[in-house]
Amino acid sequence: MRMRILAKCLTLCLLFLCNYLSLGQTQGQDTNAQIERRVDNILAKMTLENKIRLIGGYDDMLVHAIPSVGFPQLRTADGPEGVRTWGPETAYAAGIALAATWNPDMARRLGESMGSDARAEGVHILLAPGVNIVRAPMDGRDFEYFGEDPFLASRIAVPFIQGVQSKGVVATVKHFAANNLEYGRSYVSSDMDERTLREIYLPAFEAAVKEAHVGSVMSALNLVNGEYAAENRHLNVDILKGEWGFDGILMSDWGAVHNGVASANAGLDLEMASGQFMSLETLLPAIESGKVSESTIDDKVRRIIRTAVRFGFLDREQLDVNIPLFNRAANKIALDSARESITLLKNEGHVLPLDRAKIKTIAVIGPNAWPAFPGGGGSSQVLPFAPVSILQGIADATDAKVLYARGLSADAAGLPLENDVYAKTVYGNALERAATNDVWGGPETVKIEAYTDKDFSGTPKILHSRRIDAAHLHTPIVVGGSIRYTASFTPIFSESHLFLISVQAEDSYKLWVNGEQVLEKKAGYDSQSTNWIELPLERDKTASIRIDYVPSQGHPQISLGVLPESQLVSEEAKRIAKQADAVIVSVGFDPSVECEGHERPFALPWGQDRLIQTISALNKRTIVTLTSGGNVDMRPWLDRVPALVHTWYPGQQGGTALAEIIFGDRSPEGHLPVTFDRSWEDSPVHNSYYAPLTKQGEIPRVTYSEGVFVGYRYYTSKNITPQFPFGFGLSYTNFSFTHLVVTPATSKVDDYSVDFDVTNIGKVSGSDVAQLYVGDPSSAVIRPEKELKGFDKVRLEPGQTKHISIKLDSRSFAYWDVIHSAWHVDPGRFTIYVGDSSENTPLKTDIVLKR
Repeated sequence: MRMRILAKCLTLCLLFLCNYLSLGQTQGQDTNAQIERRVDNILAKMTLENKIRLIGGYDDMLVHAIPSVGFPQLRTADGPEGVRTWGPETAYAAGIALAATWNPDMARRLGESMGSDARAEGVHILLAPGVNIVRAPMDGRDFEYFGEDPFLASRIAVPFIQGVQSKGVVATVKHFAANNLEYGRSYVSSDMDERTLREIYLPAFEAAVKEAHVGSVMSALNLVNGEYAAENRHLNVDILKGEWGFDGILMSDWGAVHNGVASANAGLDLEMASGQFMSLETLLPAIESGKVSESTIDDKVRRIIRTAVRFGFLDREQLDVNIPLFNRAANKIALDSARESITLLKNEGHVLPLDRAKIKTIAVIGPNAWPAFPGGGGSSQVLPFAPVSILQGIADATDAKVLYARGLSADAAGLPLENDVYAKTVYGNALERAATNDVWGGPETVKIEAYTDKDFSGTPKILHSRRIDAAHLHTPIVVGGSIRYTASFTPIFSESHLFLISVQAEDSYKLWVNGEQVLEKKAGYDSQSTNWIELPLERDKTASIRIDYVPSQGHPQISLGVLPESQLVSEEAKRIAKQADAVIVSVGFDPSVECEGHERPFALPWGQDRLIQTISALNKRTIVTLTSGGNVDMRPWLDRVPALVHTWYPGQQGGTALAEIIFGDRSPEGHLPVTFDRSWEDSPVHNSYYAPLTKQGEIPRVTYSEGVFVGYRYYTSKNITPQFPFGFGLSYTNFSFTHLVVTPATSKVDDYSVDFDVTNIGKVSGSDVAQLYVGDPSSAVIRPEKELKGFDKVRLEPGQTKHISIKLDSRSFAYWDVIHSAWHVDPGRFTIYVGDSSENTPLKTDIVLKR
């Protein structure tokens, strides 16, 4: 009887569920139709003036309310390191770190959490994620993006967007398209062929639109093939809204619009941060004259209203006061994102993990040990409530004595960007420098000559000629001209000296020492971070110094420092390194250096190479932690240290997560989402990253001469070994790959199932990323040796095996056919590779596709 009753109940439940699902599908169709009817009703009540008002933002981050039709004001907020608004927020692992997790589920969880944060702040539109492809490590915004591979970027972007939008918040995929540099980003053209655009720089955007149904797309600041992105019909109308069927909002990046009529006709729906060009003054006359149709304006308004209705903005308060701002659940997700992203790159002699029972004293040294640097700089930077630094994380995780020193001289560390030229020295004992106020030595003077033109022509006006003491030498405002500084310097050490110079991003200068030009910065090509050069100087032998400086603004901002190299590393740091059982040297960049709007150096900031060299010579158990959005020049020190851990920008719990890995509470899980070149000269984009100088009024153009051979595609095809390959990441255990079988998955000729086993053959639990690459050696066009087409992150106990199955479809084998403007698969032999990096693919087999 009980069994019959149970069976009857189950049957009724199944019938109810089927009816419910069927009703849900019908309601979904009706709801879509209702949305369009509602949009039509609102649109019909709007005046043309109100329509134009709606398509231009205001007050920097807001979209206008239209009270007469019940349309609310919409708030936008920056991302993607967190919801950046007007107070403390949760800081998550940066985009590049999220990509280093190789975990779509982590991306979804983080997106959901960020969506909840947005609701807690009353934010309607989150300006994230960024999916631009990483071409070169100097791009100051690489840390926001998901790496060099379009497939990986797509698989991280889609669940992130779905997570954000599941909370009733519009996600914005950006920057559309080919925004792969920060120098001159508002006026440089990214020039490439259609195949390169389609295969490398558009797939993540395509997946965001087609799979994640992203609510908003942001057009880039740069030009693409000679047209501003906001005015590029091929991108916005032909591809985004035409081929991909995007029905959401195409908004501009802040300041990306240059021509209101051109942008309106090229598909731009919303000009941010204000309607400066898509304005009443511009568009009303254009509509009257027929240059812009009213139906074009209606389409833009329809998209904005449709998105607002679809996300419920007209029917509820966006601010949800029941979601805590100081959110413990969000803090846990921030911790998990850091745990999964931190990447172990070197562990010679199994220095890591440290044994708590054997480590009595730990030295934590370096400029990135404290304070915490959760993320890079610019519009994505958030202010977290209580970020955990590396120093705090280590100290909280052990009972050992933790000693700390910044490592670099306090004077050397503090070379600020100010409106002066000055030099500081660290001669003698680093703690006793009070007597060294005369930073130039002797009775020398500095001469400042101001020219009315930028080419140092004509008769200059001498503004100052005085000794520089401890006081700074202030330079008066010079508009539209140039400034020359000349002085002499008498060192009291015979050794290499660092000459450090810092200016604003758009400024230019040349530095001469003893009549030889030793440093040059071209306007807009470098960041405001300090550039430097090492030069040998002899004691008591006076050196002449000259700087020709062209400020971009009327308020000059330039700083100069001269530092003897032997005095860079503090005596305090040396002492604690000698007595410690292990040393953690924390180096890298910070938000002032790796930042939106700037390029950063490929080399570590000045003095850090010497810091690693000095400390590692004093203590053989030296672990380097690197804070950065990507690769740096490791040649000066990599072979001198046994362990290297890349933390990326790990969010507010980075210090906690790193300590767990250092002490073996967790095995490292991160894998590189970018290739690490041995040198900048090795990079496939070395000769085409910087735009050649042009004449006044001409567009600087960057030709993507490497084509589709970006990152690992270049290295595997040319059989060149990089410093660390794409997909690489060490664990505290080891894994084996076996039993590769490739079989047709469906009746479709291009659908295959790739099956294999992964086994943890080590003694501790850990995770690995199984990566599937496809090669097309019989293609009619030149293609890379390997292209990532699938991956699966696995966590395994010692001895545990997991069977993995990855599906491949037609797109997995296709390339963009420029003749037919379509994706195309050539019949013939394809090679399937499986492993855990682009260079380590122990499983390999061929299949033949027939037509």
